[in-house]
Amino acid sequence: MNQMTPPAKIEVIPSSAPFSESQRSWLNGFFAGLLSMNVSAQLSPEQRDAVLQDASAADGDQDDAPWHDQSMPIADRMKLAQGRPLRRRMMAAMAQQDCGQCGYNCHDYSEAIATRSEARLNLCVPGGKETARMLKALHEELDKAPIASSSPPLSPAIPTPAVNAEPGRSRDNPVSATFVSRRLLNKAGSEKETWHVDFDLSGCGLDYVVGDSFGIFARNDLGLVDQIIAMLGALHTTEIRGKTLRQVLIEDVSLAPAPDSLFELLSFITGGAQREKARALAQGEDPDGDATTLDVMAALQKFSGIRPHPEAFVEALEPLQPRLYSISSSHNATPGKLSLTVDCVRYVVGKRKRLGLASTFLAERIKPGDEVRVYVQKAHAFALPQTSETPIIMVGPGTGIAPFRAFLLDRKATGAPGKNWLFFGHQRSDYDFFYADELNALKASGLLTRLSLAWSRDGEKKFYVQDRMREVGRELWNWLAEGAHIYVCGDAKRMAKDVERALVDIVAQFGARTTDEAVLFVGELKRKGRFQQDVY
Repeated sequence: MNQMTPPAKIEVIPSSAPFSESQRSWLNGFFAGLLSMNVSAQLSPEQRDAVLQDASAADGDQDDAPWHDQSMPIADRMKLAQGRPLRRRMMAAMAQQDCGQCGYNCHDYSEAIATRSEARLNLCVPGGKETARMLKALHEELDKAPIASSSPPLSPAIPTPAVNAEPGRSRDNPVSATFVSRRLLNKAGSEKETWHVDFDLSGCGLDYVVGDSFGIFARNDLGLVDQIIAMLGALHTTEIRGKTLRQVLIEDVSLAPAPDSLFELLSFITGGAQREKARALAQGEDPDGDATTLDVMAALQKFSGIRPHPEAFVEALEPLQPRLYSISSSHNATPGKLSLTVDCVRYVVGKRKRLGLASTFLAERIKPGDEVRVYVQKAHAFALPQTSETPIIMVGPGTGIAPFRAFLLDRKATGAPGKNWLFFGHQRSDYDFFYADELNALKASGLLTRLSLAWSRDGEKKFYVQDRMREVGRELWNWLAEGAHIYVCGDAKRMAKDVERALVDIVAQFGARTTDEAVLFVGELKRKGRFQQDVY
């Protein structure tokens, strides 16, 4: 067992800083991860200021980025970025997930916009309208002044997605894969709807490594499209861009949420109070308190009686964006095959049922044998250890199990000798134990060394994976002391932060450290790539 020397206590963010206690604790951990573990003294105020100005982000970003936190509201991120170069403020405006849906990571997307090599400002799918609005405002600053006057010299080597890249490796150059099948993972009685989905890649020649994501260009629901066409008073055969109006609305444009440009169009073709309301919505205001619920159809219903010309209407909509899913299979185990684990999104606003675009496309609209445009998105700092002997700890409740199923299948296929510990949780053990037979078989075979489960609705008190982690904290600490890597997949705003807090508590309790020292230790795990997250 490796002996770990407790690091000196370091407090980067003082108690007088304008943050809540939880924010201060997280920021201490964030900046602690930027420092060496062999620090022998408390930081002086001058050293603290230097860290805040010059430290590198824990994910490898070579510019300081204290706003790179998925759980931080955009207003708080922009406040942290005040006074920074324009490209840094652009990065702060993004959703901070490094999810790859834009074809970049957040750092490189901001660099590409700032150097004018990327003109599209609406690629950040998780950030949605608020990110697009902020990027538009910042881009206007870029247009008013030369790059040199608003930013220091930029590195010329900025990664940009190439349209001519290898087929299937970029959102700009997708290929066609064949949908094979789906099966429901929840049993009757569950409150959830989660599907295991299989694709055949043999026809397109794609491969992947575990940790990668799969990009899917889903198609809009035909029923929704026809309702919108009826509200426009148009024929579905109307020609737009060399296609029928119906085809364009199904394949090419997003129908949720309603973009600012649609409200701007509506303001041009109406008058009076309706015009003022449409203008307000186009500027990001919320005159009736319903702006967050307005998809394209709801916008047309709100301004009923206004019928934009079909061509102008289409031009006012955003392009349909691909959706990314964590891959839950291993190419080494099943070459030419790829699997996903997908939560189906359905909800009601008012009296109208809303559907998640890609999840319901995969759950019900696509048929076996159908072709769909896809691509593989290479993982950003989320991969198995380079050494197959290294133990791994995986925390993945719900569909967060997807990449860890892939990890286990890959380690089985390659004969990796490292130990494997999975924490999985969901609502009810009787209905929501995904891949139960498979996991139990892997445990019986010895490949899955430990399987720790948490069910939030089985008892009177809710119980989550982070609670299970604390229960077995001593053993978890022993694995970390032996050099284990720990992975988290799932919700960024709650679960991932709760798991990180639990990890800090475990390190403090069983690693004989103060809380501040434990925060530093976890930060060092991140810096060394031993604590990796795939969160959304």
